[in-house]
Amino acid sequence: MAVIPIIDTQGNVVSQKEVKDEVFNAPEREHLVYEVIRALRASQHSGLHKTKTRGEVSGGGRKPYRQKGTGNARHGSIREPQMRGGGTVFGPQPRDYDIPIPVKKKRLALCSTLSDRLRNQRLFGIAGLKVEQIKTKPIAQMIEKLNPEEKKTLIITKDVDKNLVLSTRNIPNVEVRTSADVNAYDVLWAYKIFIQEEAIPSLEERLS
Repeated sequence: MAVIPIIDTQGNVVSQKEVKDEVFNAPEREHLVYEVIRALRASQHSGLHKTKTRGEVSGGGRKPYRQKGTGNARHGSIREPQMRGGGTVFGPQPRDYDIPIPVKKKRLALCSTLSDRLRNQRLFGIAGLKVEQIKTKPIAQMIEKLNPEEKKTLIITKDVDKNLVLSTRNIPNVEVRTSADVNAYDVLWAYKIFIQEEAIPSLEERLS
């Protein structure tokens, strides 16, 4: 079985925990991960962009000037695309960017990315992670010890920890996710991942 090193909040290894191979020792699936990341990023696209066609802009109803004798080109309406303030031809319209992808693929991609981080010694379990009050400074100091490289850090908790979320929101390059909502994009984004020791069984249960 795969083994996750368990560290304390000071960064010292205190134990090791055996975990399921199907979750933390899964094979690399690069193309599958690409498909899932593409779908996850597409789902973040609001798709609310909108331009007005010539039928939606204000004005028009009569010719701006007579057909002949002015020396200008012929125009039938000020709403035409070539006129200042006219409509847009083939401009963007609201649409859904979502790419449907099976839940099984999302799970396999998450297992693949978690396994990659563990193999590269960038995934750890963390024991004793409890935030009693909302304070940024002690959490920032803890993360500095856990990740001295000061690169992107992902913390995975068992349940929603409001105090931890509020304490980390002003710390750059730190994200907090629960074991129920973490996805492959979150894992790939992070340089180091710290999983609350209590969250490991629930993560295994979700992905098994």
